[in-house]
Amino acid sequence: MDNSGKIVIAVDAMGGDFAPDQIVLGALQSARDLKVGITLVGKKSEIEYAIGKANIAGITVSIVEASEVITDQEQPAIAVMKKRDNSLSVATRLVKEQKAQAMVSAGPTGAIMVAGLQFLGSLPGVERPTVGGSFLGLAPRTVVLDLGANVGCQPYQLVNFAVIGVAYAKTFLKVENPSVGLLNVGVEEGKGDPLSKEAHMLLRKSGLNFIGNVEGHDIVREKANVIVCDGFTGNVLVKFSEGLGQILSHWLGQKLKDKISQADKEKICNDLYGVLSPSQAMGGGPLLGINGVVCKAHGNSQAQQIAGTIQQAKMAVESGFINILRESLEKVHTNIG
Repeated sequence: MDNSGKIVIAVDAMGGDFAPDQIVLGALQSARDLKVGITLVGKKSEIEYAIGKANIAGITVSIVEASEVITDQEQPAIAVMKKRDNSLSVATRLVKEQKAQAMVSAGPTGAIMVAGLQFLGSLPGVERPTVGGSFLGLAPRTVVLDLGANVGCQPYQLVNFAVIGVAYAKTFLKVENPSVGLLNVGVEEGKGDPLSKEAHMLLRKSGLNFIGNVEGHDIVREKANVIVCDGFTGNVLVKFSEGLGQILSHWLGQKLKDKISQADKEKICNDLYGVLSPSQAMGGGPLLGINGVVCKAHGNSQAQQIAGTIQQAKMAVESGFINILRESLEKVHTNIG
């Protein structure tokens, strides 16, 4: 907390396709609307130039210099190790040093994960963080994870995903007793590959509100509040949905050409894209399983999405999300032995 008692969010100003201008604008918007303290991390001269183009009346913001930037083309672990003064690592270090209560970055997911694990560590029983959330506007109360961080999984990891998803749904979606489903090729018990079969048995013993197997079409029907799968499956699912949103939006635009006004056409197409595209529905959120609040915004985030991710970071801090998650993991690990 700062001297006035505000939650402080460290924002990596250099990460993302539209850095630093849109990152800075989103952070300044959050400082004004959410009443949080903002520490912008990155190349001071570029940050100051971006601030100079914004309205900062009544806003207090600090800058922490970081001379290096990690790009998507670099190997995450090597880049974090070699570029020790990179902006996302410096922002994460501020959380470790309790100079900030959370960090937000639109930089490369892998590098953010590596920095999070290096400086904050993982929660008990979690070997590697997971990525997930309500990725479809059509199903806002259904959390799917993992969405790509863990490609090869063990059965107990799917149980961890379920625990993390339940804590997420309670905290961010305000679902009192989230139901959990295991994504599979059929709803019958005993379906699927060895991973699914063993995970099914462990989930039965977990003490969670496990409803059994669910299929792909059950996601849009919100059959379960939390749906778990390995990261390979989850990432294919996300990429398919993103492509579907783009293609259907373009297709509908062509069908409506010259039939309605341009403004109405754009609104309808944008609405369709918004309910199908993960980048529009998720916006950003915490990397789940890190022992601290580390939030990843999409690389193509602009000011509004950055502000939305900062809002989730604030919510995670205020709710005690990390402690809730730690206690939930310990309880389920006891149940399954």
